[in-house]
Amino acid sequence: MSALQVSVAADAPHVTSDSMIVWLNGTHGAGKTTTSALVRPLIPDSRVFDAEKIGETLMDITPGLPETDNFQHWPPWRPLVVETARRVLDYTGGILVMPMTVLVERYWREISSGFAQHAIPVRHFVLHADQDTLRARIEGEHAVPSPFRLRYLGPYAEAARTWLHAEAEVVDTTHLMPAQVALRIAEAVNG
Repeated sequence: MSALQVSVAADAPHVTSDSMIVWLNGTHGAGKTTTSALVRPLIPDSRVFDAEKIGETLMDITPGLPETDNFQHWPPWRPLVVETARRVLDYTGGILVMPMTVLVERYWREISSGFAQHAIPVRHFVLHADQDTLRARIEGEHAVPSPFRLRYLGPYAEAARTWLHAEAEVVDTTHLMPAQVALRIAEAVNG
């Protein structure tokens, strides 16, 4: 095989009917990052892709983009998440496990419709816990609790009440260990 044939073969699309996104939503303290690391080995041919890295890339642009308290408000973030995930799946196939809080319904619609336009199925899970549990988890993470993380407890409760829980498979993490949460999600995805 020539170098050109190897290069073309390496770049060939791998998207299969088994490709999908497993989106882990929920507010800070729900266990998305921990669960994504635990669920990945339980779902064959899966990888973890944290869409927060796209936000961090946008934050590194100099001079900076317009001031905001959340990179999700920047219009490029949402289509870049879709396009990056699509390109990764085109390259690798399989399943992307994506731990990322999205509490603005319009943003979720933009992301999920972007995946639908590319015929990429999404299993959307919300890792839920009651407000007291979430607050205790956030306050227990560091000696000085993150005001940023605490600020999202109210918006999460509102999103859960108005649209988010209706759009996803809800996994109540209040009394579960992270490994139990990961197992529930893997069993749902693996069928």
